Amino acid sequence: MKNLVVYSSKSGNTRKMAEAVYAYLGGDKEIVAVAEAPDPAGYSFVAVGFWLKAGQPDPESQAYLARLKEGQAVYLFASHGAAAGSAHAENAMKKAKELAAGTHILATFSCPGEVDAEFLQIAARKNPLPAWFADAPAAKGHPDANDLKRVVRMLEELDLP
Repeated sequence: MKNLVVYSSKSGNTRKMAEAVYAYLGGDKEIVAVAEAPDPAGYSFVAVGFWLKAGQPDPESQAYLARLKEGQAVYLFASHGAAAGSAHAENAMKKAKELAAGTHILATFSCPGEVDAEFLQIAARKNPLPAWFADAPAAKGHPDANDLKRVVRMLEELDLP
């Protein structure tokens, strides 16, 4: 089984999650930033991690999700400033699934990720405030060790070879 972990990470949050996923996977595996991601056709399992922009997967990840192959086994994971389980986070994962239509999505996972202080200042000046803004303080310190365990636990439940 040839495994690929692709991630997009603006602040390092999703990269941490991708590294945890990569460390868990066995066999022939690669981890790459989405900007250098290879054609997914040669992989039997692809994990794609992304951050949110305007309530959707970031643009580079959207483009890569659309390249995934029919029937390909896929694991989607994301980090965001919003609360876990929030409409903002759920809608973004729904968009990711739509972009990966035709693949076999094995599981999804998302968790809060600490938002850069400079970006928070920029967001604070927007009117209206972004949907995730009120949740951002609670995202401080995430993804933490428990989040990283949970992103891997999803894979353990899949019992991948």
